[in-house]
Amino acid sequence: MVSNIDVKFSQRRLSAPKTQCNRGAWEENSYFEFSLYWLNVKESFWEGRLELERGTILKTKNSRGTDEKLSPITRIIKKKVKALTMSSDNIAKLEDYKDSLIKKAEQLITQGFPEKIIQLNELLASPMFHERKLSDFHQHLNIPVPGRVLVNKEDSAGDCEQPAKRARTEPTLDSGVNVTYLPIGSVACNASLSEIINTIKPMLYKLIEESDILKMWISFMIPKIEAGNNFGVSIQEDILDETERVKAEAVVSFDQISNYFVSRARIVAKVVKYPHIDDYRNAVVELDEKQYLDLWMIISNVRNRYLSLLDVVTKNMEKLKTPRSSNADLY
Repeated sequence: MVSNIDVKFSQRRLSAPKTQCNRGAWEENSYFEFSLYWLNVKESFWEGRLELERGTILKTKNSRGTDEKLSPITRIIKKKVKALTMSSDNIAKLEDYKDSLIKKAEQLITQGFPEKIIQLNELLASPMFHERKLSDFHQHLNIPVPGRVLVNKEDSAGDCEQPAKRARTEPTLDSGVNVTYLPIGSVACNASLSEIINTIKPMLYKLIEESDILKMWISFMIPKIEAGNNFGVSIQEDILDETERVKAEAVVSFDQISNYFVSRARIVAKVVKYPHIDDYRNAVVELDEKQYLDLWMIISNVRNRYLSLLDVVTKNMEKLKTPRSSNADLY
C-alpha cells in the first residue's frame, strides 16, 4: 500500500498541441497506486485539471489561479509516488501467518465455539453453581473482638492524668485498634469464591483470544473500498463490531474480579481496626454474596456471547465470504 501520493502537473494553460507534445512527460505520472489497486489517469490535462478513468476530478485551477476543490475529491498528498515493496521472504511469512489464522478461525466456528457452549452449560449445571445457597459462601473472618473498649476518653472529673494515658494505650470507638499483627495470622480469602474465580479467569482469557482471532478473520475478508454494492461489506462491519464488543466485555469482567479483591480487603481492614462494629463484618458477607451472583452472571454471559457469535457468523457466512456478488458490474 502506498502511504504518500504526489501528483505533479503543470500550472500553465495547456493547449491541445502542447498536450500532445508533452505526452511522454505526462505518461510518467499516468498511473498512481492507491490501496492496492491502480487508478488510470487520462492523457489530456486542461487548466491543470487531473481526471481519473471514471471521470472523478481530483483538483483543478480556477480562473483566478487559486486551488478549487470539487466534490467528490480525493486529497492529493504532496509527496513523490513511491511504491512500498517487501522482500519475497517476508511476504511468504505473512501469507503463512494469514493462512494459519484463517484456519484457526474456521476451526473455532465449526468446532471450538460449539464445544465451549456445551462446556459452559455443563459448568452452570454442576454443583459449583446449580442450586447453591448464598449462605454457602459465608466465611468466618476469625478476627477476635477485644475484651474492653473505652466509650469516652475521660472517666471522671477527679482524675485528670490517668484517662489520658489510658486513651493512648487502650482502644476507643474513635481511634480503633492499633494492630501490629493478628494472633490468627493472615485473614484468608473466601475459599468458595476463589475456586470459582480460578475456574472463570482462563475462560475469560480464552474468550478474548478467540474473539480477536475471529475479528482478524473477518477483517481479512473485507474487500477493497469501492463505490456501490457495499451491502455485504456493511454486514461484515456489523459482525466485526459485535466481536469487538464481546472482547471488551470480557476485559471488563477481568477488572470486575480484581476490584472485588480490592474492595474486600478494604472492608476486612476496617474489621481489623474496628472489630467491635458488626456492620463491617456484615459488609464482608454482603460483598461475598454479591460477588457470587456476579460470577454466575459472568459465566452466563460468556456462554451467551459464544452462542451469539456462532449464530451471527453461521447465518451470514455467505455474505462474510463473498460480500460483493459476481454480477455487480452488470448494474
